[in-house]
Amino acid sequence: MTFLMPVTINAHEKPLKYSRLDTTRVTTEVRRALQRFDSRAATWISRYTARGGKVYCAAGCFRCCDMPIRVSLAEALVVAESLTPSQFEAVEAHAERVWLNAHESRDGDEYVENHRRSVGFCPLLDRETGRCGAYEARPARCRDTYSAMPARFCAPDGLSSLRRSERRAYEQEVRTNPVMDGTSHFIAPLEDLSVPIWETCATLMRRELGFEVWGDFWTLVAYSRDERFWSALRSHSPRSVIAALKRARLYHPELVQIE
Repeated sequence: MTFLMPVTINAHEKPLKYSRLDTTRVTTEVRRALQRFDSRAATWISRYTARGGKVYCAAGCFRCCDMPIRVSLAEALVVAESLTPSQFEAVEAHAERVWLNAHESRDGDEYVENHRRSVGFCPLLDRETGRCGAYEARPARCRDTYSAMPARFCAPDGLSSLRRSERRAYEQEVRTNPVMDGTSHFIAPLEDLSVPIWETCATLMRRELGFEVWGDFWTLVAYSRDERFWSALRSHSPRSVIAALKRARLYHPELVQIE
């Protein structure tokens, strides 16, 4: 069976406004939280590298930009309001591929693998330069993901391609390196610094909507200009919102979570 993501309405206008959500107030507060993170992260990285630590992520590296990303609706609104019409069209096309992958994948692991291998890199990425087309508006997950090991470990087959001895060395490193969380080579303290962003977004959504909306990055950016999505959010409870989204054929649990 083929699943088609519904075409959005008013695709190149500003995100729609309803009485229950002041989008300008939300995006202003989210931007402030993102800026606070940037300042704190820069300070942490400066101190870490001064002590001899190494951060392998740098301008032009985009090895992780094919990963699926979970964001809040509040962050999606920040991104949506920063995009040009052509960028928004590219996000819509990418979101349709994400939608198809979510329906065709048998479980979460397959969804992630297929996303990286088939859905592909973020459409806001310039693969020639490695630059992000929405860098100032990028969500928390794009900001707090830093690698303490070379980029080859971030590739889809970065770990599966390791020889047994290399895998043991990798596992030893992530268990003993104090900036790793024991399971991956990403820098845990920088991820911890992004928690206030998540908390700010959760508070804003509960204040404005009465519940939280989380989900796939590109899906929520595309939905931010869809009247049917906003109409569903006017429902009074998470359960009724999900029911409304299902009726509008806008729902998949991998892509939208109402909490």
